[in-house]
This record gives sequence, C-alpha cells and structure tokens, in this order.
Amino acid sequence: MTTITNNTIAEAIYLALRDKTHHEQEDIIHRIIDFLSRRRLLSKASLIISQLEKIINKAEGKLSVRVHSAIKLEEKTKISLLHSLKHRYSVKEITLEEVLNQKLLGGVKLEINDEVIDLTLKNRMNKLQEHLIK
Repeated sequence: MTTITNNTIAEAIYLALRDKTHHEQEDIIHRIIDFLSRRRLLSKASLIISQLEKIINKAEGKLSVRVHSAIKLEEKTKISLLHSLKHRYSVKEITLEEVLNQKLLGGVKLEINDEVIDLTLKNRMNKLQEHLIK
C-alpha cells in the first residue's frame, strides 16, 4: 500500500486543477475537501497548501526566498543576491522576504524551499573551529 504524503496530495491537486475552467476547478476543490475529510487529513491542509505553492512556483519559474540578516540589506546587495539566485536556480522571478534577526552577529541565512544556506558569521566560525580541530 502506498503512503499518501503532503507532497503527493499537492502534486495531485496541481495536476487536477491545471488547465481547467473556473467551474471545473470549483467542483474539483469540493472533491478534494471531501477526500481530505474522509481521510482525516484536514489538519494537514496548511502543509499541503504550502507544498502546492512550491509546485506552482516551480512550474511558473518563480522562487520564494526568505533572507535572515541582522540589518536591512542594501539595494546593491539585494540586486547581486537576486542575480546569483536566478542563475543558480534557473528561474524567471524571485520574491525576497527579509527577516531582521538581531541575534545574528553578521552574514545572512537563506531559506529557499526546503533548503537552508547558512552564510552567517557564527556558522563560518564554527566551520573554522571544526577545521582547526581536525
């Protein structure tokens, strides 16, 4: 028996709703809600929607990035970051969400889908310490 994950449900929803008319989408959405209710998965709805959003963004060439930093990023830094991320992830559009975190000593931490890129000063010092201990 196959396990039903949030990601497989989100993929199925995306495929079911893609290229459908508004009326057809409404009918499908009612069936999805009924399915989730029967399977007692309504509590997972926010996680499924989050996965669905990632699938839609990928299909449309969009990327959502959360940037944690101690201070607000300069415009020049944002432009450079956007350019690098567009090249690395081969996307058309990137949405940056800045999160100010006073606990960071310096650097940035990027959250991109399920990936975290930690370029903080604390992480770099820890890596240096590990290297020196070896």
